[in-house]
Amino acid sequence: MTAVTLGPEGTYSHRATTAVADDGEIDFRQSVTAIVDAVATGEYDRGVIPIENSIEGSVTESLDALAEYDVAVVREIVTPIRHALLAQGEGFDTIASHSQALAQCRSYLEREFPDATLEAVASTAQGVEFARDDPSVAGIGHPANSENGTNLEVLAEDIQDQDSNATRFFAIAPTDARSSGGGKTSLVVYPDVDYPGLLLEMLEPFAERDINMARVESRPSGQRLGDYVFHIDIEAGLYETRTQDALEEIEALAENGWVRRLGSYDTEHVVK
Repeated sequence: MTAVTLGPEGTYSHRATTAVADDGEIDFRQSVTAIVDAVATGEYDRGVIPIENSIEGSVTESLDALAEYDVAVVREIVTPIRHALLAQGEGFDTIASHSQALAQCRSYLEREFPDATLEAVASTAQGVEFARDDPSVAGIGHPANSENGTNLEVLAEDIQDQDSNATRFFAIAPTDARSSGGGKTSLVVYPDVDYPGLLLEMLEPFAERDINMARVESRPSGQRLGDYVFHIDIEAGLYETRTQDALEEIEALAENGWVRRLGSYDTEHVVK
């Protein structure tokens, strides 16, 4: 099974995707939206996208793509994030990496390289490639990336601000792979209404049935100012009667809009 994820080779997404691509076949795209589109149209059976980082929070492009395209979430992969500073030597004046990686290392960079130019690029691996090509650039990425191709020096390891730094990834698939079995379920809800107490009414069906909400987050719908789509993760499977009953109430609240059941899944921890 060939899977698609954020490239180039060596990204944290790539590392997480090794748990999904059983035969090791992994292709790359340069944006989350392109990955979700490729899975939704049937070009790939599986894709892996980042959803949430323990320091920087949710990846908004991923949330928006899951609201725009109809795909299934079939697995959750959690992997620790270990950032290292990689360069040809110490004579650099620019540090390039993904915007989330730069933010996750903010304290270290402000303390050790206050005068360096920080450049946000498409991925951690792309920043490392820039460092490989240009001695004036350092990259931030997994320390193993120093060995992929021309060796770079690992100038510092574990430079992330929190030792507990980890990222959640979703393995996505075409809708026919959607499952009702698993310990967690993800939903996207667009009520297409706005009145006092709406959010409370959306929370109560789960609370009344002792279903824990692992995450609830709003994103602009793009339809009009002040109009929102809600992303909800619950710790229960779609197969459970309590979940089905709760969703009946949610769907009644969103009768003017829609509810997308992304699917139920289990969590896998990948330590590499």
